Amino acid sequence: MTGALIVSGGSRGIGAATAICAARQGWDVAINYARDENAAVSVADQVRSFGRRAIIVKGDMCNEEDIQRLFNDTEKELGPLKGLVTSAGTTGKTVRIEDITAEAINKVMQLNVVGLMLCCREAVRRMSTKNGGGGGNIVNLGSAASRLGGPNEFVHYATSKGAVDSFTLGLAREVAGEGVIVNAVSPGMIDTEIHASAGLPNRAVEAVPGIPIRRVGQPEEVAEAIVWLLSKGASYCAGAIIPVTGGR
Repeated sequence: MTGALIVSGGSRGIGAATAICAARQGWDVAINYARDENAAVSVADQVRSFGRRAIIVKGDMCNEEDIQRLFNDTEKELGPLKGLVTSAGTTGKTVRIEDITAEAINKVMQLNVVGLMLCCREAVRRMSTKNGGGGGNIVNLGSAASRLGGPNEFVHYATSKGAVDSFTLGLAREVAGEGVIVNAVSPGMIDTEIHASAGLPNRAVEAVPGIPIRRVGQPEEVAEAIVWLLSKGASYCAGAIIPVTGGR
């Protein structure tokens, strides 16, 4: 299945790699970004280089109005929605639980859980055959942290990704009979700027000894799994959570 695809957080990291990989497979892509317009424009240009259509849409995926505008603009410019990848997310800053604030917890949960759920809500409203849609695919971005727990660094982030896993399983079973196929990808240690944003620029490299494959993953490797889940090749996958972790 191809058509109009929304990639939240599509201007950087795994989201950007997914937008480009999806275009290579025939998707038209709406690239959501929060701050860096130049990065979003660059991704859109790469999407168009494959002969596909692209739009960029600025919006905070913590904000319900911005989320609704993203979906409305996408359908206005690219046609009926057929796919959603929820790659917008944050780790928050590294902190032990005894030192964490309610504000820090809420910031991570609002984007990683509430915003993701609202994006999926908007997708189901448009894609579900129950609601008059033509079906489609949703791929949520989880994390191996949901299994590992993130001790001494990101327990709050790991908790948010555990919620993503649970939501993916529940939503998949809720809408599979309505033509909406929901799955997730669970990346391990991937070479993106998210580590530096959390204040740990060397975190990925330092983790290599604990990764059985003995290297850090690349965003493109996660993107390949995501785009496969969007494809007809994954037509019997529903509620799957695929680890892309190098064996970790």
